[in-house]
Amino acid sequence: MASTRFDWDPEKDAENQLKHRVSFGLAQYAFADPRRLIAKDVSHSQTEDRFYCFGEVDGGILTVRFTYRASVIRIILNPAVTLPL
Repeated sequence: MASTRFDWDPEKDAENQLKHRVSFGLAQYAFADPRRLIAKDVSHSQTEDRFYCFGEVDGGILTVRFTYRASVIRIILNPAVTLPL
């Protein structure tokens, strides 16, 4: 994951932390899970391709909505709270 670059809107990150208690900084670790699943977000992909990443972080599963912008993963939303395994 050292070569993977992430980006996000700081205001959306703060909003997400208040609503879901998970930072985008933590959410990026879902991509490091070797068993992560990536699925296309067909409901929100009208102007750009968007995806979900489902990955384990700190003993739970995070769902992270994201898009690719050049070679950067842009985290858009982390709509799900960590679920215990």
